[in-house]
Amino acid sequence: MTSLAAGVTAGLRYHPYLGHPFYVSRGQGPYLYDLEGRRFVDLNMANGAALLGHGHPDVAEAVQAGLEAGILTASETEHHVRLAETLCRIVPCAERVRLASTGTEATLVAVRLARHATGRGKLLLFAGHYHGLAEPFLFRSADPLGEGAPQPASGGVPVTYANDVVIVPWNDAEAFDRALVRHRGEIAAVICEPVHYNAGCIPPQPGFLSYLRARTRDEGIVLIFDEVLSGFRMALGGAQQYFGVTPDLCTLAKAVANGLPLAVICGRTDLMEHLSPAGPVAHSGTYSGQLLSVLAAIATLRALQVPGLYEELNRRAERFYARFQEILDLSGVPARVQGLGARFGIYFGRREPVITWSQAMACDQSLHRRFVLGCIERGLFFHAYRGLPGHAGFSLAHTDEVLDHALTVIEDVARQLASQLED
Repeated sequence: MTSLAAGVTAGLRYHPYLGHPFYVSRGQGPYLYDLEGRRFVDLNMANGAALLGHGHPDVAEAVQAGLEAGILTASETEHHVRLAETLCRIVPCAERVRLASTGTEATLVAVRLARHATGRGKLLLFAGHYHGLAEPFLFRSADPLGEGAPQPASGGVPVTYANDVVIVPWNDAEAFDRALVRHRGEIAAVICEPVHYNAGCIPPQPGFLSYLRARTRDEGIVLIFDEVLSGFRMALGGAQQYFGVTPDLCTLAKAVANGLPLAVICGRTDLMEHLSPAGPVAHSGTYSGQLLSVLAAIATLRALQVPGLYEELNRRAERFYARFQEILDLSGVPARVQGLGARFGIYFGRREPVITWSQAMACDQSLHRRFVLGCIERGLFFHAYRGLPGHAGFSLAHTDEVLDHALTVIEDVARQLASQLED
């Protein structure tokens, strides 16, 4: 451990409630196994990357084919074209596709495209939305409900970069309008998580995404949906299909290759054709579209296109979330469960709907900590994110029987928490 910076290979792998990372030996279907071989029902699923479940046989077979082909890197193949054609068919905004390695890289390229196409420099963000760990996105508002100057949310980010960032509250059309008026002719792009999964699960209020679409079109602003988390969660075409609102550009990652590293920038032809070598907007990378990930993505998308799959996924999700909420209500534990498709959030200390980032951040982290540790002790794994509400989720490998077992554990933990609250 002493050889790893801060004891981990990525900051968010530290589990703040355990005081160390959750070490695993393997994953299979809906389960993780720790170093002692103990089995856990996984309600994190690689931060949402393993939508089909861990070790899916079709994905494993696809990766094996890539190994046999020579682990090709920095090469174009027929498989890359096949993947792009599939994405153009299933993602509403995808007229052209470019492959990348990480979600952060994809969002940076999308913003770069918007700035080139509009000749403007500013970027409008929504408070708490996560678009990767790169300088344009590492800002926060001092008051999540206010409209004050953005400030760096990470060490090493120059304060001067804040001049290019505008931050407004999510689900607040009036604040959004005020920002457009105040910065008219300056904003290149509006970027959002169409479902704010980074805060658990805060869906857009009715009509809000349509309003963003109409107003950005009126103002000549590029609308970007960051579907790194929302992509494939509740519909094959992601949140843009589910809500019927098509952005100019979108980014995908995580679930697209069921756990292998792959990201995608999709969008309108007239924007995407500004990318090099056709245009002057730089994007390339040795590992962009690495063959193992491309083949895994083809296998993943084939699995997600099975007729009736999303009807079953959403049925299972609604049943699980309803029963989860019922358990909390009957036990007397104050908490709100919000989920859409395969991802959800739990907000302890309140029963009312959570519609803003500030409401999510105000929830009872101490109660959340006791809940998560109680679940882990009983073989149900939730990750936790230091100082953040965090999100959880299940996979297609989580049958009703597996989820019913998870609910049994949740009921046991809720009863324990209720008795502690009474003391």
